Amino acid sequence: MRLFAALATLLLVAGFATGASAHAALVSVDPASGSILKTAPKAVELRFNETVTPGAIRLIDGAGRARDDARIEAAGETISVVMPPDLPQGTAVVSYRVISQDGHPVAGSVIFSVGAPTATKPPAGADGGLSALIWLARIGLYLGLFVGVGGVFFARWVAWSMTGLSVPRVGLALGIPSAIVSLGVLGLDLLGLPPAALVTVAPWKVAFATSAGPALLVAVASMLLAMMALRSAWYARAFAMIAFIGVGLSLAMTGHAATAPPEMLTRPAIFLHGLGVAFWIGALAPLAALVSKPATAALPVVNRFSRMAVLAVGVLALTGLGLAIVQLERPSALIETSYGAILSIKLGLAVLLLAFAALNRFRLTSALARDEKAAPALRRSILLECAIALGIFALVAGWRFTPPPRTIVPETPLAIHIHTDKAMFQVLVSPGKAGANDFVLQLMTGEGTLLGAKEVTLILNLPERGIEPMAQAASLGPDGYWHVRKVELPFAGRWHVRIDALVTDFEQITLEDDLELAP
Repeated sequence: MRLFAALATLLLVAGFATGASAHAALVSVDPASGSILKTAPKAVELRFNETVTPGAIRLIDGAGRARDDARIEAAGETISVVMPPDLPQGTAVVSYRVISQDGHPVAGSVIFSVGAPTATKPPAGADGGLSALIWLARIGLYLGLFVGVGGVFFARWVAWSMTGLSVPRVGLALGIPSAIVSLGVLGLDLLGLPPAALVTVAPWKVAFATSAGPALLVAVASMLLAMMALRSAWYARAFAMIAFIGVGLSLAMTGHAATAPPEMLTRPAIFLHGLGVAFWIGALAPLAALVSKPATAALPVVNRFSRMAVLAVGVLALTGLGLAIVQLERPSALIETSYGAILSIKLGLAVLLLAFAALNRFRLTSALARDEKAAPALRRSILLECAIALGIFALVAGWRFTPPPRTIVPETPLAIHIHTDKAMFQVLVSPGKAGANDFVLQLMTGEGTLLGAKEVTLILNLPERGIEPMAQAASLGPDGYWHVRKVELPFAGRWHVRIDALVTDFEQITLEDDLELAP
């Protein structure tokens, strides 16, 4: 237990010493995506909400050619893509793949046109086969850490018996190669390479340089120690304990939750959460095997585990709640985001898991003490817990592809400013892309005070596509500005905007300009 305390203290110190980091998000682009420029820009600047490392950044010029002569410059939160001097006219695409501080890739594309737009398209998205491999490797890693290491810890420290360890052995056998594969496919994902590149050095090198590299090494070391703890040797219990602690350490070293600020709280929380999962889930398969034995052999172990599991469940509930609050930031994110949807389903499965655990603890265990015939029912209940736990692993592995709501940066509205001697109109368009858009019309006098109006009409047309003027009546909001919501603009391009403001029964102010709508 002294070793446990020392390592936990070390983790807390690391949490205080590490700067806050998160899943990166693109904040701004200069020139703005969708811009139509008269001349080629000297550089395209991508600014993120945290320091990022370039992974794979590619330029496709207006002629549709992939260029390898663009120079990449990284400085903290900004990635600059210096354009080659001979960039032709047409639509160019900058596709980026950068590495955030939690070790995950952040990818996207930015387009701009020099002169007239052309049909240049962004490169194809991530390989679905690679995503499936990442997901499967993550599930295998969870089986190794929670079922394998957790099962060995249960055998050495709770059951004091090696009965029923066939499933933990399989978990370890799957977990070690899964951890190794996870490192390789992470590198492929970071660099945007196909699975065939797994035999090259580049993906392994870049993956090991992220926070996930050392974390996966700790995971492999923990599983190897757990395998050694299967032997009947004097060091078996010590190795089982070190391996068990390693589960929490590996999870606390990387990932969305571990790197969420404030890290001095989230890292210890994910550490304890991981230990709680390993203790509970690791015990299930050995317990199912033990209850098949005579009640006199199984009952003491079941009772001992039940008492200890109460503490584990409490730790799981508290740390899980804290991490969910940090990641979600607002309750509505449970239903508005993919991350929240996964969490909602996970919570439902966890409640079901707790229901079976309560049934085992308060009914079936007591029945086992009175009658050996209760053993089959208890064993079935434990096996159902195993199935639910596997479902949770498969579900949570999907978080690898869904940024938590706290990292989602709202898109900056597209803004245009129309100014005459009589009035100034500021028009905010959100999200400023083809599709449904919300308009906020800020009407001001030439001196900058709010302009009173009786009626305001927004009129839009797209001459290059033959779309005739569409009139939309604006409504005055409590903020003093005029709003037009859910305006369907089906095409990107240079839309003509006209605003008619009726200020008196006899006077109307009309201002007009163009706005560039992105795809």
